[in-house]
Amino acid sequence: MSRRSAGLLLYNRREAVLLVLLVHPGGPFWRNKQTGAWQIPKGLIDPDEDPLTAALREASEELGTDLGKRGAGAFPLGEVRQAGGKLVEAFALEAELDAEAIVSNRFEIEWPPRSGRRQSFPEVDAARWFTIGEARAMMLPSQLPLLDRLEDRAPQASPKAADG
Repeated sequence: MSRRSAGLLLYNRREAVLLVLLVHPGGPFWRNKQTGAWQIPKGLIDPDEDPLTAALREASEELGTDLGKRGAGAFPLGEVRQAGGKLVEAFALEAELDAEAIVSNRFEIEWPPRSGRRQSFPEVDAARWFTIGEARAMMLPSQLPLLDRLEDRAPQASPKAADG
């Protein structure tokens, strides 16, 4: 059975431009990687857990903000299979979030390998709002179909009220 994760593609519009929030994984493996490294916040689905609940929980942990209360507006983007075989079930949610202010949870690994020394790293070391074009250049290749699905499904920006 494949490992399954759930993730959240946060989006918003600024001056009618569709933006998406992507995160850069923390830890030594990703330290010097940029192009093809950015991705949606995601994590494993707990046994008997609803995928949307898992996506909201994982994004909240990785971004340091409670997204659970905002989940009612989320809509499904389907699944993608990552290079390692993991299935990721994704959801989109319109949100405003200060990417500079994220505070991620941490994980611990032996580093350097076989050193006997354990080090702690943030699960996510950066978050950034990207235009769809920028995201296509920076995103993990296996997650790129999520951008097309978002463009097809995201509600259009509401017209600004005229001053009067």
